[in-house]
Amino acid sequence: MRQVQIETPHGDVAGVIDGDLDGGRVPILLAHGAGLGQHHDWMVAVRSRMVDRGHLVMTFDYLYMHEGRRAPDRLPKLLDVHEAAARFFEDVGGQMILVGKSMGGRVGSHLVADRRSSALGLVYLGYPLVAMGKTEPRNVDHLLEIDVPQLFISGTRDRMGPMESIVSVAGSVPRGTAVFVDDGDHSLVPRKKSGRTLDENLDAALDAIGAWTVENL
Repeated sequence: MRQVQIETPHGDVAGVIDGDLDGGRVPILLAHGAGLGQHHDWMVAVRSRMVDRGHLVMTFDYLYMHEGRRAPDRLPKLLDVHEAAARFFEDVGGQMILVGKSMGGRVGSHLVADRRSSALGLVYLGYPLVAMGKTEPRNVDHLLEIDVPQLFISGTRDRMGPMESIVSVAGSVPRGTAVFVDDGDHSLVPRKKSGRTLDENLDAALDAIGAWTVENL
């Protein structure tokens, strides 16, 4: 594991590269969600599972998180930082999958659709189809412009990504797939009464990514 500094149009942000360049699996750029940075336990657990499965992985902090601010930057600045991270990581590991937790997945999708950034595929760990505090889904027409495979992984209890809506979106994009994790919420956390654990649900999500990678990339 090594710490890196990523130069962006708005200043440097920190990143972490973990795993073996010759691990045998496609590299992954993993972006965090709105409320948690790359060093949050959830992100570390996901990154570790990816590394254990043979992926070279890079995480990074968006500028607002790097500077200790709570409110995310607007989309153009988020895109600037994400794009800089992707270019940095491509120089290290080559072509990659863009994986994102909630907001990080949405920004990754705009990076490919709006800025034509290169990616082998996109994985959304809880696509935030319905914004926090809203009832109507976001406009996701940009997803229709993406011609690489897209994998939507959601918990069955995710209020920001209702199952029927995610199925509809995944079915409408050119190469979409939807996978649901039992009893998971927006972070794939199950209820105690379900008899499942977060570790089990994260393993299920990573297993789904592995199977999808073999079938689509």
